[in-house]
Amino acid sequence: MADKLERYRSKRDASRTPEPVPPSPPATGNGPGHEHAFVIQEHHARSLHWDLRLERDGVLVSWAVPKGLPGDPGTNHLAVHTEDHPMEYLTFHGEIPKGEYGGGTMTVWDTGTYETEKWSDREVKFVLHGERASGRFVLFRTRGKNWMIHRMDAAARDPFPQAEPMLPAERARPPKDTSAYAFEFAWGGRRLLVPIEGGRTTAAREHPWLRGLAESFGSRTAMLDGELATLKGAELLVFYDLLYDDGHSLVDRPYTVRRAALEALELGGGHWQTAPSWPGEAEPVRRAAREQGLPGIVAKRLDSAYEPGPSTSWLFVPS
Repeated sequence: MADKLERYRSKRDASRTPEPVPPSPPATGNGPGHEHAFVIQEHHARSLHWDLRLERDGVLVSWAVPKGLPGDPGTNHLAVHTEDHPMEYLTFHGEIPKGEYGGGTMTVWDTGTYETEKWSDREVKFVLHGERASGRFVLFRTRGKNWMIHRMDAAARDPFPQAEPMLPAERARPPKDTSAYAFEFAWGGRRLLVPIEGGRTTAAREHPWLRGLAESFGSRTAMLDGELATLKGAELLVFYDLLYDDGHSLVDRPYTVRRAALEALELGGGHWQTAPSWPGEAEPVRRAAREQGLPGIVAKRLDSAYEPGPSTSWLFVPS
């Protein structure tokens, strides 16, 4: 009988990688009453991807999915069929050394059981029962090692927004009811919406350094609003709003809710940060903007939704 892990072993040196490398062929069959297990691992290798592994006849049949599982039936994702992995890989996580096959950080993104509806050489239909991933999916072969994965049931997920930036109206003075507003610096830079999906962002085409930000989100979807500013001679992307978060649109939610969700992301890096915000403190913020040579401040109504285009819910006040 063929050793299903022969290809797996040929790619790995047990003395150089922490991955499980069992010395003997796996036992076949799942046994009576044995549930089929699955694992999805987030793999920060040369290129971020997710590894979907389904237990089948004593091994984990595996696919690398560059953008993760599709969130709705309207989008299919590429799934590259890879070598079978040993059952010990169900719980594997750690750092595969650089230079080794698959070098990079691997974490368990989700695990659980699944039901098989169909399994052939060209099509696999299954139902996942995990903590983060659940629902009916089908993997279908397209060409060579390339397959596609399609979600067969509807997910409770809002459409990804196609938004324009919300623009402040100009006023000579701050609003009288300062307690109804949060006050932020006007950075004098260029607005930039950053959509993130599958650990990638289209904004990286113009700004390649944003790839690191997108990858840090893993499988979490988001739409960030910010501004490219130049501070002390260095370009910095300051984020001050969040329009979409992990499958949910926030454009109709109050500014306070969006702001809390943005701060919970704890964004901070060499090229980006979350902009500070001060509820009710118009004059101290305006004075600080003037001292730092910034063009002014922006007053944002605490109860305001995100309105693409000009809006009087945001007010630009020159410093």
